[in-house]
Amino acid sequence: MAKGKRKAAPGDVASNRQAGYRYQFLERFECGIVLTGTEVKSLREGKAQLKDSYAAIRDGEVWLIGTYIPPYGPASRENHEPERPRKLLLHRSEIERLTGKTRERGLTLVPTRIYFGPDSARAKVEIALARGKDVHDKRETIRKREVAREVQRELRDARR
Repeated sequence: MAKGKRKAAPGDVASNRQAGYRYQFLERFECGIVLTGTEVKSLREGKAQLKDSYAAIRDGEVWLIGTYIPPYGPASRENHEPERPRKLLLHRSEIERLTGKTRERGLTLVPTRIYFGPDSARAKVEIALARGKDVHDKRETIRKREVAREVQRELRDARR
């Protein structure tokens, strides 16, 4: 996929914008996610948070941990636990490849967004194989963003 800043797409339920600042993305993967009915309804309302979440591989399965999906109001008693671990669905070959990659020093799996797929019936999670940025890299990211903002300002002013 293309590198660079990714904005929220129309079908996005939640996006992890802070992850682009903290991590350098190497590869992205689209995963299915195992949800209960109340979680799907809550996602359709667009109320999920990915800020402190991550993905981990346990016993040959990929799990999404720390994602907050709030309880669905009308389902009072039969509601789900908001921050429970949720299983992600990937092909076996992808899981084995990710297992090998995450054993390398400094690589982790970070969820970047939750969205409803093109058929809009199933929720999907985009995870990225990422490497943590150093303080220097973070400063470089900020500097590039400020330069791009200045260029846009100059272009806008030049058109007037």
